[in-house]
Amino acid sequence: MNYILFDGTVRNSLLPFTYTRPVADLRIGILTIREKWEKYLGYTTTTLTEEYLEEKYPMVEMEQNVMINASFLPSDELVNLIQDLKENQVIFKDDEIIAFYTKSTQDEVDFEQYEHIFYSSETVQIKNTWDLFSLNDKALRADFELITKGRKSQPIPSGVITVNAKDIFIEEGAEIYFSSLNASTGPIYIGKDSLIMEGSLIRGPFALGEHSVVKMGAKIYGATTLGPKCKVGGEVNNAILFGYSSKSHEGYLGNAVLGEWCNIGADTNNSNLKNNYAEVKLWNYETERFAKTGLQFCGLIMADHSKCAINTMFNTGTVVGVSANIYGSNFPRNFIPSFSWGGAAGFSTYQIQKAKETAHLVMKRKNEVFDDKEQRILAHVFEITSKYRNY
Repeated sequence: MNYILFDGTVRNSLLPFTYTRPVADLRIGILTIREKWEKYLGYTTTTLTEEYLEEKYPMVEMEQNVMINASFLPSDELVNLIQDLKENQVIFKDDEIIAFYTKSTQDEVDFEQYEHIFYSSETVQIKNTWDLFSLNDKALRADFELITKGRKSQPIPSGVITVNAKDIFIEEGAEIYFSSLNASTGPIYIGKDSLIMEGSLIRGPFALGEHSVVKMGAKIYGATTLGPKCKVGGEVNNAILFGYSSKSHEGYLGNAVLGEWCNIGADTNNSNLKNNYAEVKLWNYETERFAKTGLQFCGLIMADHSKCAINTMFNTGTVVGVSANIYGSNFPRNFIPSFSWGGAAGFSTYQIQKAKETAHLVMKRKNEVFDDKEQRILAHVFEITSKYRNY
């Protein structure tokens, strides 16, 4: 069977992260949503997404296909139901489509002609950007079980203090020096060829991606995920870094999500709690206004290629778009549009050619290529986000 992951109805509420990737390639837990589905299904997947992303994330359609809503996370029960789908069947969770069977010969799908299957068991759906860190604990525990089942961890190095060592899994090539790993509050996963430097204090649930680094004396609370080739120091609590991003120095990052190719300057801090303890509101691209999150704790949402200088201060519930560059004293506003350059004193437009030059240099440092596909995506995002840059 051919499986295709589609963005679904929540794509716009997951901006700014979905400006540069399909919903399937968001990271929550240890893996991306796509990687979870592929492990459960035993098949590779392709993607139905926005037209400007298709060159990088193409869809492969065959005679028989099962379309899966990428905002839902897989489980054994749900995957079994999807694998049993037959022609003209669709699975619903309440009013939301989870998956349906389709043929390449169908010009359009009329769900009125389909047999409706209603899934009543518990599901995890990512509907908003803040769901990524809010649901990371649950997703990380599920991924840990999925990845480590039936496998044996590398031995814990001497000099490393552990609590509940049975829930610590270390992949081949990982190095850990004189640190504390406390898995009493959740599992700890250490990826291939990663490094935890001396004096680090880590409480689970926690995941460290391949080739990532935890710097000396870091203090990390769960549930936190660092994707591949990240570098983190200072204090981190309940945060996700998708990959290739750095928060290398002192400063606090909490209840936060950073995309790829972000850099947080030394002694930068984000507030994750309002002084009056009120509910946090976040900028919502779908409604183009600030939306209630239902959360008391909510920090920084920062999309791909964005950077901030040393001693930057982010207010509670700040949303930063793609390829912004933030600097200066005092708090900038809590919605910073894509390709913004400046801070509390005001912003100008970060011109696309300059942004491309920086992206090329940043990616080259980690042996990745800012190719033509990436350049075209970034240029398109520059155009479609221009309406927000009314400086």
